[in-house]
Order: sequence, then structure tokens, then C-alpha cells
Amino acid sequence: MERLWRPWRINYVNNIESLRDEGCIFCTKPAQDDDRKSLILYRGDSAFIIMNLYPYNTGHVMIAPYRHVGELELLDGAEMKELMELTSLAVKASKAEMKPQGFNVGMNLGQAAGAGFAGHVHVHVVPRWQGDTNFMPVVGESKVMPESLEDTYDRLLKSLQALINTG
Repeated sequence: MERLWRPWRINYVNNIESLRDEGCIFCTKPAQDDDRKSLILYRGDSAFIIMNLYPYNTGHVMIAPYRHVGELELLDGAEMKELMELTSLAVKASKAEMKPQGFNVGMNLGQAAGAGFAGHVHVHVVPRWQGDTNFMPVVGESKVMPESLEDTYDRLLKSLQALINTG
């Protein structure tokens, strides 16, 4: 039997509670100075784009408001508008750089809905390719990631900057 090792995943499994104890990632990451280390790809006026440290698929990003708010209906107009604009920007950047064949875009509102950080609204953008779901996640409980987070960060950052610079 062949084995596919994913040693990074055990950190998430073993430390999800301590990760939550460190505070809300959507509040603590933007407060840090190093966007690359924090995986922040873009900062808007009221929202930002951040890569998921434990992605569902290569290129998985999240868009969140800076303000710590857990209910969608509590976002103000500017936050809601920018949340959707940055979601669209993330999709465009992924299309330009990664050439996915589709996307899953969505929100998990509340812990019962699967939100890992239920207290802070955020949108997931997950690029998808034909055949990217196979026996590995089902049988092997493993997801094959063909590229490092750092390489994906560089590619998406370049694509976002190109889109922003061309208006």
C-alpha cells in the first residue's frame, strides 16, 4: 500500500482549539505587518483577501471584512459591497492565473453550518478542476495539493496586481 503523507494537516487537527484560542484569524492576521507570512493577498478599505492555510483545494482564498462581525445581516453597505467586489476579484485572478474549470463560492454562517471561525463572516472561493475530486479524499482521507502555499500565493498575488493595475 502506498501512503501519501500530509504532515501539515496534523497541526490543524491537533490544534484547532488552540488556533481559535489565539484569536480570530480574520482579526489577528490583518493586524500583522507581514502580508506574505499572513497569506494576505489584497487589502481593501473594509475587507481583504487571504489564502486559507488549510485549503480545500489549490488556490482556496477567503474574503472577510476587517470588522469582527459574525452575522451577514450586520455588515454595513460598504462592507457588503466590498466583500462581493473582492470575491469577484478573487475569481478573476484565479481564472487568469490558474485556469480552473469552475468554483465553489460560499459562506458557512454559524458553527452548526461548519464555520471554523463562526464569529467573523467570510466568503470562501475554491477553484475547481474536472477530476480534482477523486478517491483520495474519500478513501484515503487525503487531498493532493499540487503546489505549495508559497507558490500559489506568488501566482495569485501577481494576478491580482495585474488586474488592479489594469483597472
